[in-house]
Amino acid sequence: MKKIYLLFMFIGVVCFSFAPGIQAQSGSFEKQQPGDTKIKGLSISPNPANGNTLYITSDKNLTKTVTIFTVLSQKVMFKVLIGEELDISSLPPAIYIIRIKEKDKTSTVKFVKT
Repeated sequence: MKKIYLLFMFIGVVCFSFAPGIQAQSGSFEKQQPGDTKIKGLSISPNPANGNTLYITSDKNLTKTVTIFTVLSQKVMFKVLIGEELDISSLPPAIYIIRIKEKDKTSTVKFVKT
């Protein structure tokens, strides 16, 4: 009976060690993303923002989808940006994470509103 349990344990270990798609986590998020997904020439200014307007530019200047989160991952703003000016007057002073998607590229940047 003990030999059968050992046999099942051995088969289970062998099966799970060669299972596709199971990988250990790496320490860096960029290493897990396939290919280059960063937006080329992305610029967010001013940072820290002390006014009510944030300027978001990139090399291609395409339409951007902008999502702003608090540091606690609460979504506080979602806008489709056609130009380069984003009105942030509704945001209180804090540290924010901004995720910008332009076509098939995505970048995430931290910014501060004072």
